[in-house]
Amino acid sequence: MPQANQRRAGVLLHPSSLPGEAYTGEFGAAAKRFIDAMVAAGLSIWQVLPLGPTHDDGCPYQSSSVHAGNPDLICLDWLVDQGMLSAQQAAQGKRGPLEKRAALDQASQVFFEQLFSAGTSALVSAYSEFAGEANFWLEDYVRFQAFRDAEKSQPWSTWEPGLRNRETDTCDRRAMELAEQLSKLRFRQFIFHCQWVELKAYANERGILLFGDMPIYVHLESADVWAHQESFDLDEYGQPITVTGVPPDYFSAEGQLWGNPQYNWRHMQDDGFQWWLQRFASAARMFDIVRIDHFRALEAHWEVPADATSAINGRWVPTPGRELLNTVRENYPELRLIAENLGVISPEVEALRKDFALPGMLILQFAFDGSPDNPYLLHHHDENDVVYSGTHDNDTSLGWFLDLDDATREKVCGYFNCTASDMPWAMVSQVMASRANTAIVPWQDLLGLDGSHRMNTPGTTSGNWRWRFNWDQVPADLYQRTRDLLQQHGRLRD
Repeated sequence: MPQANQRRAGVLLHPSSLPGEAYTGEFGAAAKRFIDAMVAAGLSIWQVLPLGPTHDDGCPYQSSSVHAGNPDLICLDWLVDQGMLSAQQAAQGKRGPLEKRAALDQASQVFFEQLFSAGTSALVSAYSEFAGEANFWLEDYVRFQAFRDAEKSQPWSTWEPGLRNRETDTCDRRAMELAEQLSKLRFRQFIFHCQWVELKAYANERGILLFGDMPIYVHLESADVWAHQESFDLDEYGQPITVTGVPPDYFSAEGQLWGNPQYNWRHMQDDGFQWWLQRFASAARMFDIVRIDHFRALEAHWEVPADATSAINGRWVPTPGRELLNTVRENYPELRLIAENLGVISPEVEALRKDFALPGMLILQFAFDGSPDNPYLLHHHDENDVVYSGTHDNDTSLGWFLDLDDATREKVCGYFNCTASDMPWAMVSQVMASRANTAIVPWQDLLGLDGSHRMNTPGTTSGNWRWRFNWDQVPADLYQRTRDLLQQHGRLRD
């Protein structure tokens, strides 16, 4: 296993952005080719966004499960190689999400009727092993998804009381009625698991660490909330009492109302944070490094009444984050955690982060407000930081630069000692020159792409999460140029 606590460089690219014939990127040949490209360039960390099943908007930060994988990322060609699909079926399944699910169901039928019944395939024993290891979440997830599909995606709080309240007899009876669908859903998760394990091994064997993302909150319409209602601040009908958000600040006079159900932290602490330990167990199996999104909520969280129309009337409520992090460290001492500490962060939040020696994040795009005390400027960086040119929520570095006013563009060029034509490579070079041990740049910045290739624009509801690159966009000299840059700044890990 490659070591994480060294001077390294990585790239941010969600698998959905990989090129290919399918409607979205997959865990197939393009993913392995991308890893090979990283090796050629000397990059040793691949950061991805959350990999869970998404809702209709495709946002990976609002998933129906913190444990399950997104079936859209499954490579159908892999199933052809395993004898579970024909090439024609796979080609049909690449057209869209509904077609892919139909193809996965066809493969599921072959698996259970032929391979599983024969009991001779290595995949059969792998399936049994997976089902056992995933038992703490798998049945809750497949039941939730099957029940929700049967209820035509109606909120689970509107289901009949026996299902809503997870009464054993009612749920068991409905599960028997939906047994075939439950098997199909289990199969999808098994195949996702197989392909991710294979991809992770391929990456680790080549010195690449996989860097995952853990959203701090979960979607109300998720298996996690339905199956663990006592761990969330809900009323007897499954409706949130308080919800999540952030208070008013420089960027928003009304704050941000996210609307996720708040946790019942008292219950979580009383049961030894079992829900969180299970969540970190899944993360530790999937990734070498994990980012805790909105880390500040582990010190205190902004609690808003569920009927509020804005976040103005919320309040700060202390969170037992220190106790949680102690418990996580005791159980998963080898898991490397990164704290997302962007935005307005209090001294108490920074004290919590530093007490646990968690690296924080630095975004170079945020450095140019004119103050020499700006913490994102290079001369303020620390070794125990992770520096980025930008993240999935930022414009590409070229798009950001072109959108600046003339005075700020001139200031950036002066700080980087470059001309406008040197961007965005000048930004990439400065990220790699940082004292921070870990440096990450979005793939778009290495490709030199403008703002039309942005992954997400916060506060907007359309056109996000869809960006994909193609191999023709990769400059012929990119890998050698990147490798030379990393060698210059001590980030090669060959």
